[in-house]
Amino acid sequence: MNMLQERTVPAPSRPPVQTGKPPQRSGPLRGFREWAHIHLRRWAYLLHGAAVESRAVGPITFLGVSAALGAALTVTTLYAASYTVTVDGQDVGVVADQGVVATAVRTVEKQGSSLLGRDYRVEGEIDYQFTLTLKTELTDEREIETFFYEQLNELSDDLRKYELLVDGRVMGTVQDEAALNAVLEALKAQYITENTTETGFVEDVKIEYVYSSDHLMSVEELADTLTASAVGETTYTVAKGDTFNAIAYANDMSSSELRALNPDTDVNRLSIGQVLNVKEMIPNLSVQTLEHQVYTQPIECPVETVEDDSMYKGDSKILTQGEEGEARVEADVTFVNGYERERNVVSTTTLREPTTTVKAVGTKEKPKTASKGYFVWPVRGRITSYFGGRTLYGRYDYHSGLDIATSYGVAVKAADGGTVTKAGYSGSYGNLVVITHDNGIQTYYAHNSRLDVAVGDKVYQGQTIARVGSTGNSTGPHCHFEVRVRGSAVNPLSYLQ
Repeated sequence: MNMLQERTVPAPSRPPVQTGKPPQRSGPLRGFREWAHIHLRRWAYLLHGAAVESRAVGPITFLGVSAALGAALTVTTLYAASYTVTVDGQDVGVVADQGVVATAVRTVEKQGSSLLGRDYRVEGEIDYQFTLTLKTELTDEREIETFFYEQLNELSDDLRKYELLVDGRVMGTVQDEAALNAVLEALKAQYITENTTETGFVEDVKIEYVYSSDHLMSVEELADTLTASAVGETTYTVAKGDTFNAIAYANDMSSSELRALNPDTDVNRLSIGQVLNVKEMIPNLSVQTLEHQVYTQPIECPVETVEDDSMYKGDSKILTQGEEGEARVEADVTFVNGYERERNVVSTTTLREPTTTVKAVGTKEKPKTASKGYFVWPVRGRITSYFGGRTLYGRYDYHSGLDIATSYGVAVKAADGGTVTKAGYSGSYGNLVVITHDNGIQTYYAHNSRLDVAVGDKVYQGQTIARVGSTGNSTGPHCHFEVRVRGSAVNPLSYLQ
């Protein structure tokens, strides 16, 4: 009979309210669905009867039935027939299948029997109460297992061992938990100062207990494992005066190791600001500390400039030197293994205001022969001998510049503008030109075949000053180029561009 077409059918009597568990046929989920289906039919029948009795047939009836269907479908989609599990009245969790509990009990009993050396059985009365639960709120199987392991723990404390994990990696297993915690605290303590406010580890550190281990370590062995370092990489920015070997030494590396990390770098031509890859030793467990620091720092003087047409552009001089101010600073500073990683300034209080520095700046155009402050290569060619120690004719010799091999008669050019202060023959240098630049630095150009300048001449950067030759102590045509600062030879590669 089509319910929507039978308008004259009297309203059915209300069906009895269902209580207790739904019928179960081949498992709780199927029983729940049948139970929900029976109730859905009854709700639809009640809605239809009420509509007939009130003559409210048509769309309203359809809407009512649809609402009932939607509610039932929502229940079966979001909820699961489940059981609240208790042991001696204590809540354990909610499961969709009683077999989850049975499996957990068997697992724990098997492990307990193995650990205790006798037959072990889980104690307590397990009870199941039928319920409806959101599927997302069912208890994980591991949590059910953990509950029963707690009973075993009470009997097996002396059998328990402690496994340390760092970022999920097992570092080792020890017998004594207190000693393990003492090792961790000792690692942190070595970085604690009077200003330390927080300590912790960079990595995620967990201690878990286990009942078996392939290798049980002493706490001393575990401490050595935690402090052992793995090789990582960081960067170093080249500063003035740096050499490749010095950078390697400062970072506890050999020159070959530094070259391997920087295969495209010319070790003899480092430039200020150049970034190199260097080795960094990173322990398996890193300590992070936070310090609250209070200190004073200078406040730079504001600078007021005035133009001076008697000086060249780019030149300046101080007319009145100001005095720095002073500020009180509070900052939270983060350290990792004792090295600063971040500084967050919390507050700054001015204790003394700075006074103004007055500086004159030149406005007059520079002549072509004025120094530009950097050096260009005097010739282009292959470097046959670098600055520093070398072996010459079978014995050690100190070389004060660069030997750049090129063809006989090639033009030798001034590395920068300046004044020629020597031009002539000079012993082992042969035909030599020396230029004194505006900043006092001198450049030497030796072994020339011909000189094109004289003492007192003003020369500009790139001007031809001589021709390549092999005069003096020389075995072939080349340009010997030196840079001298306050009379002492320095590595020209640190100045050439």
